[in-house]
Amino acid sequence: GTPATTVTAENVPCTALSMTLFDKLQENGIVREDTGAIRKCMDEPYGDFMCSDELRKLLLIDDSDNYWVYSDSERDEFLFRLFRHICLGGRYCQFEDKIEPYIDTTKQIYKELISVQKNPDTKELTITSSVFSITASDKEQMYYPAADFHDNTFAYLIVDPLKRHVTVLYHCFGAGQFE
Repeated sequence: GTPATTVTAENVPCTALSMTLFDKLQENGIVREDTGAIRKCMDEPYGDFMCSDELRKLLLIDDSDNYWVYSDSERDEFLFRLFRHICLGGRYCQFEDKIEPYIDTTKQIYKELISVQKNPDTKELTITSSVFSITASDKEQMYYPAADFHDNTFAYLIVDPLKRHVTVLYHCFGAGQFE
């Protein structure tokens, strides 16, 4: 019911065709190779999050020891953003001790959201979907996806031009009946 004076649609890079982006987690010791366990650390608060493992520190704290493992362009990728959102969860999220549930859930959602087409000549796969991060503001402040900025509040539009579908992926951190 609030008229938007400004709507932004930021193009989100979406080029990943496999989950190899997350191999770096084992290669850099954030995840143990033999068990898939996420390496623990001393609790460190960061905003509304408690970082109890090296994965959360890598995702949230830009001066952590492992933040450099992923470049800014890799962090901008829709696949990485989706992984980050799933790992961080909501206000009452119970985190996992192993990486597999995060990777499996990210893969399943990514495959549901993104359309891929094979080039008949080169036999190479290409992503046909476009992803946009959406915000809306009135004259005074942003109100969509939420009035207050949060690391894990987002709204994405995924556009599939071939099927002529638009999918909305939305999450507002902490919004619920207990607030």
